[in-house]
Amino acid sequence: MGEYAQFEVSSAAEILAWAMATFGDAFAIATSFQKEGMAIVDIASRLGSPVRVFTLDTGRLPEETYRMMETVRERYGIAVEAVFPDSGELERMVAERGPNLFYDSLESRRLCCEVRKVRPFERKLRELRAWAAGLRREQSETRSEVDKVERLDGRVRICPLADWTSGQVDRYIADNGVPVHPLYERGYASIGCAPCTRPVGPGEDERAGRWWWEQDARKECGIHFTAEGLVRRG
Repeated sequence: MGEYAQFEVSSAAEILAWAMATFGDAFAIATSFQKEGMAIVDIASRLGSPVRVFTLDTGRLPEETYRMMETVRERYGIAVEAVFPDSGELERMVAERGPNLFYDSLESRRLCCEVRKVRPFERKLRELRAWAAGLRREQSETRSEVDKVERLDGRVRICPLADWTSGQVDRYIADNGVPVHPLYERGYASIGCAPCTRPVGPGEDERAGRWWWEQDARKECGIHFTAEGLVRRG
């Protein structure tokens, strides 16, 4: 049993209340404004204490995602902290590999994710003692054993919806009027960078729309898990 095993029987609200009280301003919610992240923001906003929210602005996000940033500000009074790639690293990568290098090979796609997402994410985590993410065990094989609360190299990762089903997420959003990313109406089930995300078809896994041109590759960018499905150490 892990250090925080007691939280496996706790509700999402109980876990978030504990995190906000324990870590204060050194705790933040990481979100790309998908349903899970928005549910977490909504639950936290009801607990009566200020909460930080951040997102990774990769420079390739859909316009609808930027609209969601403003929606969070308007609905919850939270100014979303945008985290950007290092401009020098990004310029060198694009100059050497081109703006759409991710289509060239799996190695190139992972490099793009590393520069645009993983390194900025790890830089942001250095400001924090704990963060929340919208990972659910039902989402994919790599996420099937994620803990609700766990310590990763000195920081605490909190996945308060880890044991929720997609149906539970949808019910919470409907019951509480949580804002929904506009791309869901167009058939998207998982939303990331614009060129790397597409709608999913009937019966497809919800992450099938991510990097759909890749065959037999784990559908992870490297923020939460490595390409091999190992937990990413932040």
